Amino acid sequence: MMPPIVCVIAGSDPSGAAGLQMDLRVLSLLGVYGTSIPTAFTVQGLDKGIAWEPSPPDLFEKALQTVFSELPVKVVKCGMLGTAEVALKLAEVLPSFSGKVIIDPILSASSGLFLSEKKLVSVLRERLFPLATLVTPNIPEAEALLGLKINPGDEPEAVKALKALGPQAVLLKGGHRKAEKVQDFFFDGYTLKIFEHPRLEGNFRGTGCFLASAIAGLLAQDKALVSAVEEAISLLELALYSAQSSNIFPPPANALVLWERLSGGRKVLEDLMAAVEKFVSHPVRPLIPEVQSNLAYALPYARKVSEVAAFPGRIVGYGNSARPVGCPRFGASSHVARIVLTAMRFEPSKRAALNIRFDRKFIEKAQNLGLKVGWFSRRDEPEEIKAREGGTLSWGVRRVIQELGLVPDLIADEGDLGKEPMIRILAEDPFKAVEIALSLL
Repeated sequence: MMPPIVCVIAGSDPSGAAGLQMDLRVLSLLGVYGTSIPTAFTVQGLDKGIAWEPSPPDLFEKALQTVFSELPVKVVKCGMLGTAEVALKLAEVLPSFSGKVIIDPILSASSGLFLSEKKLVSVLRERLFPLATLVTPNIPEAEALLGLKINPGDEPEAVKALKALGPQAVLLKGGHRKAEKVQDFFFDGYTLKIFEHPRLEGNFRGTGCFLASAIAGLLAQDKALVSAVEEAISLLELALYSAQSSNIFPPPANALVLWERLSGGRKVLEDLMAAVEKFVSHPVRPLIPEVQSNLAYALPYARKVSEVAAFPGRIVGYGNSARPVGCPRFGASSHVARIVLTAMRFEPSKRAALNIRFDRKFIEKAQNLGLKVGWFSRRDEPEEIKAREGGTLSWGVRRVIQELGLVPDLIADEGDLGKEPMIRILAEDPFKAVEIALSLL
């Protein structure tokens, strides 16, 4: 069975950081078949734009007709069009296309190189926007299209003015604003929805291409428009987080990261189940505390409790071993999730945690094995942290990591009034966490 097809109409970027190359890579990650028609040949490096030449309009038109006549295209994604002449050829062919159309009205590159002639703006406004399912301009592009300055706070009116140009919906991207939070404004004529997310520092190119292509790929898989937009924004944010670690956007491991998210964290859940089965196949009862144990594993670059999986009924002592209560699921344990999330802020690879019974013999054995051990005392906890539900563990883990300058293998505390002493094992994955725990027996 052939996967859904998205036809990408955009400029070629030889650096691979944007344009057709980025579009096709994103579609491939989403499991979508991408075909492409170049509108221009650009000369760009990773951080600079040099020059560009448009595709011959007649050849471009023939390519369009051939693709649409021979392939069952579900979605068209338009990026750089370059010239009014090429845009007009597209406007003549698109009315006969029955699928969805995403237009990312690229007018210039991130480097500042202009990628369009002045006449293109009027063609976009008058001929192409009325044919679009969704248009995705950034603030400078929206200003050029509307012919007015969009000041902070003007975005709700601006997105409605863009909708009045004829597209079914508009996503006005706010990344060019120098605010701490990035706000993207979606309007479909009925609902104004604001997507807010933290600004991530870095020199990223091709983010607009990534986002529009991700939306196109998700629409090709029959996602509803607003759901496709929301999920694509989340995937872009995830890719940017992972790019911060590698200094490359999109990062080399991006395929695995995106696959894990799109699969619903299937591998996370499978690995948790396999690891706990290994754990309980040993006589682990001496490791189980009075409050019982739990084993958690986070999605790559997780930032929320709902992105960390654990066992909803914990891992309880049973005979000389233990048993998990229920199957792992995301958001099942806020306590262990907070430990993992705090550690990941310092070292994103530390995605797993397991709590075990406090015993000084376990600490001594861990140190003899060369494992790194950190301590915190609940008596040192500030009163405002104690008063906040669930704040202790994040505070304790953060304090230990800051004092040691690294994420240790074990973090211990001797408890307090009504609080059982505990050891938390931190590791890259649940198998490593279980391996460390078993080494202490």
